[in-house]
Amino acid sequence: MKVNIKKLNENARIPIYSTEFSAGADLCGLMDEPVIIKKGETKLIKTGIVMEIPVGYVGLIYARSGLATKKGLAPANKVGVIDSDYRGEIMVALYNHGEQDQVLENGERIAQIVIAPFIQADFDIKEELNDTVRGTGGFGSTGTK
Repeated sequence: MKVNIKKLNENARIPIYSTEFSAGADLCGLMDEPVIIKKGETKLIKTGIVMEIPVGYVGLIYARSGLATKKGLAPANKVGVIDSDYRGEIMVALYNHGEQDQVLENGERIAQIVIAPFIQADFDIKEELNDTVRGTGGFGSTGTK
């Protein structure tokens, strides 16, 4: 699949797959100087790129496991959603879950994007829905082990 990308800055880096079978392509931060994200703080990090995601697909922004476990940094909204009709700069709101302030350098891999197909639902109002064994059991209703 081809995804068209526009660089807003010559120093912006296109997303890269780190291994042959990676589902997510790494997004790199674009900044003029290092950015400090204090503990408990969220900062919006630019990538310097715009994507033309094909119709019927979505770009899902996920945390990079290394950044999350080593620095405590992960997307503030947990999973970002880039719709196919969005043509603005891809940015990642990174939240510092850790106990120490963290520094991000220009070009550092800050998140990963997965391009995935989706189905847009046609919601239909009904008076009754089909019963299931689970029923209305919610949070923790199926146990922990």
